[in-house]
Amino acid sequence: MNDPVNRTMLLVDIEKFSDRDDVEQAFLRRMLYDVVDRTMERAGIDETLRLRADQGDSVMEFIDPNVPVPQVLRSVISELPAQLKAVNRMASRGAQMRLRTVVASGFIALDERGVWVGGDLNHACRLLDADLLRAALRERPGDVALCVSQSVWTGIVRHHHLGIPAEEFHEVTLASKNGPLPAWLLGPVPASGQAAPSPGASGPAPTPVPDASGERPGPAGGTEAGPSGGGSASTSTSAPAAGPAPAAAPAPAAPPPAGIHFTGGAPAFGGSLVMGNQHGVSGGRVDGDVVMGSVGGPPHPGRASDGHAPADATPDQDAPSPDDRQPPGTGEAGPR
Repeated sequence: MNDPVNRTMLLVDIEKFSDRDDVEQAFLRRMLYDVVDRTMERAGIDETLRLRADQGDSVMEFIDPNVPVPQVLRSVISELPAQLKAVNRMASRGAQMRLRTVVASGFIALDERGVWVGGDLNHACRLLDADLLRAALRERPGDVALCVSQSVWTGIVRHHHLGIPAEEFHEVTLASKNGPLPAWLLGPVPASGQAAPSPGASGPAPTPVPDASGERPGPAGGTEAGPSGGGSASTSTSAPAAGPAPAAAPAPAAPPPAGIHFTGGAPAFGGSLVMGNQHGVSGGRVDGDVVMGSVGGPPHPGRASDGHAPADATPDQDAPSPDDRQPPGTGEAGPR
């Protein structure tokens, strides 16, 4: 194998070449050679300054390093589409062609069988075959899609040389069998192109957390039904996240019935509704105050500490004292 040499590489590929029959493929190959030759000649690049490798549906031009790279780029950006348009005007619909192109730079070497090899050449071929470049050509009205390598962008394009519209190039990451490849695409990035994922971006998406209404936010601003089954129907077009639904929270226990509990003392109530049985009070409505226990002093003479007469008391002792008598009209604490 010869020692590697530095070259500017121009790769040109015919779209949907394998969809044509043998007669059409032979015609397209002649057209491709003619378009590339005219483009190089109009750019002032003599045939002695370039080497060619035929790949069937594509052609690779290895241009001498003495030819300025901006000169090559200007010819591909402006002259190649013009030459292709002139040829397509004279061809039938089935014989017209559209082209994917790549401009790269690097080292290549010629092996014992006359085949050009090298890592930089492999990189350029991956760019030419990338799905995103295919989609760019498919989705635009023109007949040429151009992509340049990172080294060509860094060394040439970004410096705004005459005839090279740096502002129209867009940075992209192309997916290939050798991993993500950085590149720069002339023109808009296709919506259907498959860009390589960013490092660390792989892995399953986190499961949305249900909100208070039992619904999960959908990926496009909609909602998905929560685990309770009572949520609203999904307004998102994507399927719910896989996995068992979380168990529903247990219903809160019913509060105990209202009531008042006493552990001692002498509680007093204003006029109210008393339910249930009390000492000397059957369930019903009580008007006035109800006093339980001894309030405001020692128990009445002749009475027990609970205010009742003892069992062996005389009728006089059992009679209520003037203090115990209720005012007229207030009624006794008994049922009505």
